[in-house]
Amino acid sequence: MTKKTIFGLSAAMVTPFGADGAVDLRRLTIHARHVLSCGCDTITLFGTTGEGFSIGMRDRASMLDAVSAGVDASRIYAGVSATALDEAVEQSRLALDHGARGLLLAPPYYFKDPDEDGLYAWFCRAIEGIGASARGLILYHIPGQTAVPLSVDLVDRLKRAFPGVVSGVKDSSGDWATTQAFLAAHGELSILVGDERQLARAMAKGAEGSICGLANLQPEMLRALIHDGKDDPRLEPLVNLIVSYPVLPAVKALVAHIHGDEGFVAMRPPLTDLPYSRRVELASAFDAILAGGAIRKSA
Repeated sequence: MTKKTIFGLSAAMVTPFGADGAVDLRRLTIHARHVLSCGCDTITLFGTTGEGFSIGMRDRASMLDAVSAGVDASRIYAGVSATALDEAVEQSRLALDHGARGLLLAPPYYFKDPDEDGLYAWFCRAIEGIGASARGLILYHIPGQTAVPLSVDLVDRLKRAFPGVVSGVKDSSGDWATTQAFLAAHGELSILVGDERQLARAMAKGAEGSICGLANLQPEMLRALIHDGKDDPRLEPLVNLIVSYPVLPAVKALVAHIHGDEGFVAMRPPLTDLPYSRRVELASAFDAILAGGAIRKSA
């Protein structure tokens, strides 16, 4: 019997910036190649961990140009975060025209608690605006950032309206009941988990992998869990450590630690860098966790 092909592991790529705030394309490409060589199936540019909400069209184009020159474009997903429909369509088309495998499409996030019919209409118009190239569309449920949750019923309406285009849901709610509801109702889609601490449990229930920040740091550990069912007792302590700090600066600080390159640290305003003393403290704790533990087979 042929084993089902699953989504697997995608690194929610950090975006390195220079001192002047410009995207550091050289470091971006180095890191993309690194995570793919260490076990990621794909990378996702412009996600939350990548500060995609702070990256405009010109930078998106240069980043896609740089990364797709050194990485097969079929291994690239692109985050789309916009409130205006035409901007969401423009971001989407740019990525797909570069050959990207698919999109991680967030809802419009300025108006809070929108009517579900209105939200459905926004997604429909966005997908229709993308046109015939629309593919690999993963709906992004991250209410902690957008304050615009995606319901099980909304996903049902969209997958029926756009069969073969809507391919999955990324659940970054951190709420296990929500993950279970998506798995129960939409098991034919790729249900992806954002909180790595829930990944083993979700995979056992039919999830297909993750787009996550920890994949910047430990792709081997996560790949073993997703593809081979090998859970690692260090995973939860690593995530607990990272979330005890401001998360995005902490991930970038650890990427810098792994590469031995402080050029990965800088955040783009309004976010701020993790202070040096806290970076040293974080790196030491990270190394201490990795030094212990053993892999176990997931149930």
